[in-house]
Amino acid sequence: MARAQADDEADFRNYAAARMAALRRTAYLICGDWHLAEDAVSTALTKAYVAWHRIRRADSVDAYVRRMMVHAIVDERRRPWRREAPTEYPLPDTAAAPTEALHDRIVLRQALARMPPRRRAVLVLRFFEGLSVEETAAAMGSSTGTVKSQTARALAALRDLLPDDYLVREGGGL
Repeated sequence: MARAQADDEADFRNYAAARMAALRRTAYLICGDWHLAEDAVSTALTKAYVAWHRIRRADSVDAYVRRMMVHAIVDERRRPWRREAPTEYPLPDTAAAPTEALHDRIVLRQALARMPPRRRAVLVLRFFEGLSVEETAAAMGSSTGTVKSQTARALAALRDLLPDDYLVREGGGL
């Protein structure tokens, strides 16, 4: 029995070490806050550790952990103390002018930050992580129809949040 627990723990440590950076990056893109992203990943991995003996036999461990992470982010955003409005961080006057690619990423990240968590999550999971509709539905704990409608609504909202010249410069890709 002790040997099985040691194997489970070693297996979990290997999984966590291999996936930590990708999970943090995905969480950040979903919530737009590195601290909240760290907390969400920690929460998801803690829950995964407790149930690792069961989770490791799942068809997709990544999908299972991603779903826990998305739920942790959405749950945290629902808490009353998280309802304060974030402030913009001004760029220092001495900073070099951002390149066009960096500027585009900043504009896109600011637009994502203004979206509700579930819409942001569906965009990140579908277009950044490259998940299918079915995989995104599994990660979010919803139906494929909900993912499709949330994706359409999220893209429409994102178009409204982006500056007009962004879509023209980028070839109208949204």
